[in-house]
Amino acid sequence: MRLSLSRRGADPSIVDELLRCDEEYRSALTATERAKAEKNRLSASVGQADDKAAAAREVRPKIDALSLEIAASEERARTLSTSGESSPLRAMLEQTPNLLDDSVPDGTDEASNVELRRWGTPRTFDFEVKPHWEIGEQLGILDFARAAKLSGSRFAVLAGAGARLSRALATFFLDRAQERGYREIAPPLLVSRATMWSTGQLSKFADAMFEDRDGDLFMIPTAEVPLTAMRGAEILEFSDLPQKYVAHTPCFRKEAGAAGKDTRGLMRQHQFEKVELVWLAAPEASFEALEVLTRDSEGLLAELELPHRVVALCAGDTGFNAAKTYDIEVWVPSSNAYREISSCSNCTDFQARRASIRFRREPGAKPEFVHTLNGSALAIGRTLIAILENYQQRDGTVTVPEVLRPYTGFDRIPA
Repeated sequence: MRLSLSRRGADPSIVDELLRCDEEYRSALTATERAKAEKNRLSASVGQADDKAAAAREVRPKIDALSLEIAASEERARTLSTSGESSPLRAMLEQTPNLLDDSVPDGTDEASNVELRRWGTPRTFDFEVKPHWEIGEQLGILDFARAAKLSGSRFAVLAGAGARLSRALATFFLDRAQERGYREIAPPLLVSRATMWSTGQLSKFADAMFEDRDGDLFMIPTAEVPLTAMRGAEILEFSDLPQKYVAHTPCFRKEAGAAGKDTRGLMRQHQFEKVELVWLAAPEASFEALEVLTRDSEGLLAELELPHRVVALCAGDTGFNAAKTYDIEVWVPSSNAYREISSCSNCTDFQARRASIRFRREPGAKPEFVHTLNGSALAIGRTLIAILENYQQRDGTVTVPEVLRPYTGFDRIPA
């Protein structure tokens, strides 16, 4: 754990504090059991005495003192237990990220991420490239001004062919996922605090969530949350693994981003849509599953004929819940760069421990924690960005990728 924290750029001294709190907790439990045993012994001695009344008078002060000691040590154990909301041990664990896999590259930020492969060649334009927001506004399919009138900044209205294209992408992604063995789920968009905690969203990312404080419910930041927690507190059969789920949902986040970055367009929105993939896998199969899940996601971009690449995130850029992550980045001509469109992670047993998702290898065997994995397949708004910019034409029109035409009913968005 110390090495993993150091590689993430975090202070490894928290391990010492965790061990200290754990030792105090165990000491309180031991003190409780020792005092209870002594109290039981004294009580039994009264029953064995010839003069029970005299014996009771003699041991009563000792028993009363032990009762007070038991109450105090039990309260101390409750305070230190991870189940206690005010527990310092729980508070520290909530801020402690998952252990990194040894294969994760070293590095402190995205500059140290390692490119693994590329697909396609970025298009060479013989005219001035426009950003997607200009294209969308000129075509009348994106309206940021009216969205701001309705909701403020970082929202968008999709109209006409834009709304149809967005819906086509969602259906196309879902169809491909079902062909690859994913079970489609339509989950709740509001989830409990316990659900958010069980998947590692709380307390680390509390400031980024939209919350209904009266109902103590949260709008989901990603379908990963309900899809993963759906099997919480259950014991699965080994023969039922892996479980593979897919969902198309809106997602809600207080997207801040870097100061002054991506303030225009669809790149960082408070409300956006994704098709999300989630796996529950046996521990020994989870890293192979990560490769399959990532291929499932990037295969969609290949079918859309959008140039992209896959990078392995370095230690300092790997998310809180993840043991290992691959980012899929699509080519965005207006940025002259690859931009993230999907993040595929193996969270090992980090979320499963919080949510208590377990399996038995055979009847009667001791339950083990599953490994959970998730990935976007894909972020719909960012796929729209890539299509509008990569398929823009000199005359202002946008060609629709061939694979989407059966879903849209048109092959071009006219100017």
